[in-house]
Amino acid sequence: AEVSTAPEPRLTTGSAELDRVLGGGLVPGSVVLIGGDPGIGKSTLLLQTLAALSRHYPALYATGEESLQQVALRGQRLGVADEALKLMAETAVEEVVASAQQLHPQALVVDSVQTVHTAALGSAPGSVAQVRESAGQLVRLAKTTGTAVILVGHVTKEGALAGPRVLEHMVDTVLYFESDQGSRYRVLRAAKNRFGAANELGVFAMADDGLRQVRNPSSIFLSRHEQAVPGSAVFVTREGSRPLLLEVQALVADSALSQPRRVTVGLDASRLALLLAVLQRHGGVATAGEDVFVNVVGGVRVQETAADLPALAAVLSSLRDRPLARDSVAFGELGLAGEVRPVPGGEERLREAAKHGFTSAVVPAKNVPRRRISGMAVHGVQRLAEALEVLMG
Repeated sequence: AEVSTAPEPRLTTGSAELDRVLGGGLVPGSVVLIGGDPGIGKSTLLLQTLAALSRHYPALYATGEESLQQVALRGQRLGVADEALKLMAETAVEEVVASAQQLHPQALVVDSVQTVHTAALGSAPGSVAQVRESAGQLVRLAKTTGTAVILVGHVTKEGALAGPRVLEHMVDTVLYFESDQGSRYRVLRAAKNRFGAANELGVFAMADDGLRQVRNPSSIFLSRHEQAVPGSAVFVTREGSRPLLLEVQALVADSALSQPRRVTVGLDASRLALLLAVLQRHGGVATAGEDVFVNVVGGVRVQETAADLPALAAVLSSLRDRPLARDSVAFGELGLAGEVRPVPGGEERLREAAKHGFTSAVVPAKNVPRRRISGMAVHGVQRLAEALEVLMG
C-alpha cells in the first residue's frame, strides 16, 4: 500500500504509430528491444525517433555497426542532420555506459546489442555470454539513471531474436519489425510490453526520406477491386486495441497430386486444414480433390481466430466462381461442431468497417450490437451453413 502507483511519465517519440506500439511513449528507465530483418529500417526508425526526441530532451545514439560518417549521411538523407542529437561509434559497453552517465540522456539507442562487448569477458562480441552481460550492464544503467534505453537486436533466419532467450526476459518491451519482401510497408508489432498492451500494431511506409507513419492502415491492406472478384473476402481483425480491415484471398484449383496442397500465407496452415474439414462436414462442400491456396493481402500475419469465417467464405467463393458482395465484411471463429463463435471487440470491428463504407456484415449472433450502426446491416449467424447462405446470397 505504501508503493506509489502514479502513472509513469512518458516521452513522446514524435511518431503516433510508435507511441501506440509502446503503449503511449517511452517510459523513463525502461529497456526496449527491437528486432527485424537486415535492411528493414530499424536504424532509420530509431535515428528519426531520437532526432525528434533531441528537440526536447538530451539523446545519445551509440552505433557499433556503422561509422559516424555513415550515420551522419543517413541523417542528411532523413533531413535530421541539424538536430541536437549526440552520436558515438563505440563497441565497448563500458564506454557507452560512461558516456551516458556523463551526458545524462533521456533516451539512449545502442545499435546493436550483438556488436557491443564487455572487457570483463574474453569471448567474442555476439556470443551468448557477451550479449547477456552487455545487455545486463545497459539494463542496470536504465534502472539506476532513468534513461530510456533502446537496443537493436539481430534476428535469425527463422525471424527470432538472435542470442540467449534470457535477453527477451531482461528487457521491458520487445518489438518486431516485419515486412513482406519487396513491399514498402513495414509493420511494427509488440510481442512483450510491461508498460502497455502486447500485440499492438504500428504501420509505416518506407519513402526516400525515411519511414512515414500510416495513419489509416486499413486503406492499404484492401485491394478494392473495380468489380467484385471470386475468392476475395474482407474481414476485420484486431491487433491489440486497433481494429484493422484486411482482405483474405483464396484460390481453389483442381489438383493433379494424390495429396492436394494446402498453402497459406498470413494464416496458420494447420488451422486451414481444420477449417476445410469443418466446411465439408457442416457446410456440405468437399475440397478433397482440390489444391487450396489462401493469402492475407499485405503481408500481415493474422494470429486470431476471427479470420475463420471469411477464409472459408473466400474458399467457397473461389470454388463456385461466385464473388461475394463488394460492400460486405465478415468475421467469426468456427468450432468443430459447425457453430460460429463470438470474438472480442465485435462492435469496434463493425464501426471500423462502417467507417470505410461497408454496408453489410456477417458476424456471430452474440457479436450483434445492441444499438444499430448507422448505414450498416448486421446479420447475426449461429451456424456455418447459415453464414454461407447469407454470404453467397
